[in-house]
Amino acid sequence: MVSFESQVSLAEIIAAINTRQPVLNEQKLTNQQLTVSGIGSLNDANAQQLSFLTDKAYASALPTSQAAIILVAEAFADQVPDSSVAVIVANPYAAYASVTHLFDPQPDAANELFIHPTAQIADTAVLGDNVHIGPFCVIGEQVQIGTGTQLKSQVHIEAHAQIGEHCVIYPNVFIGHRCQIGNRARLYPGASIGSEGFGFAPLPPTDTQGWERIVQLGRVIIGNQVRVGSHTCIDRGAIGDTVIGDNVIIDNLVQVGHNVKIGAGTAIAGNAGIAGSTSIGKRCMIGGNVGISGHINICDDVALSGMTMVIKSIKQAGVYSSGLPAMPAMDWRRMAVKVRALGKKEG
Repeated sequence: MVSFESQVSLAEIIAAINTRQPVLNEQKLTNQQLTVSGIGSLNDANAQQLSFLTDKAYASALPTSQAAIILVAEAFADQVPDSSVAVIVANPYAAYASVTHLFDPQPDAANELFIHPTAQIADTAVLGDNVHIGPFCVIGEQVQIGTGTQLKSQVHIEAHAQIGEHCVIYPNVFIGHRCQIGNRARLYPGASIGSEGFGFAPLPPTDTQGWERIVQLGRVIIGNQVRVGSHTCIDRGAIGDTVIGDNVIIDNLVQVGHNVKIGAGTAIAGNAGIAGSTSIGKRCMIGGNVGISGHINICDDVALSGMTMVIKSIKQAGVYSSGLPAMPAMDWRRMAVKVRALGKKEG
């Protein structure tokens, strides 16, 4: 249950939804003067809150919900109780996502230029209008930061980097030299954008001669409306660039190797690892703990379920899986014995 002191009107809710999809019964709602103070589940919401139905598995809770406003698809609108106002949309989950912004107590945009006195900003840096620079941020030579962008605190931006407009960059984010971030990006705490990729040439025997470091000469280029989660690392390219397309969302603790290309609209869940020089298409869905080898291509519209290991290119859209779900230990041991036997030569 989410609740704040501020009141949000039905008109504001409709306006927020209409930015992404039409409210199908808007005309019937225009004269209703109703406000809510938070969001709750169908079972828990009270008469001062909004709720939503996104999965028919929960439809049984709809007729008895106490929510003041319910976001619902047309097929379930007749099950909304008389005490509630139904807001009918094609995609209730997307509508719920749009409405959550109205209940966020922290504004996304600064209203004026603000620079904390502890921030260190190079004289050659260029700041747009209404930029917010928080405590202990460091901004290098000839960095460009677009209008309305916020740096929360202890953000380090190296020389010649470019940050777009209306971005939100959370504490302890690192952005390497010459890297580029598009508009409306959100980089969460501890994210590393443009650190050196893992490039070394062996000097045999490596136990005594070690490894020769390969200077990574490329950049990271991030598109518009990209989300990078906490402690995710996106390495700069070795020669060319690492490129993240528009509308990509990346969870926490993800590793993106040097020269990786990720197509627009792709989503990557936590603990995934993508080795260098791999190309991932548009609208892909990469589950948690997925491992992807380097120097391969994955086409558009591929879904990889959690813990999938990809070692060769995928050329056809669809859902791919590997790994084994949990099972009783004795069952797993019997299976392992049989699998091991399959790998032995006959005779």
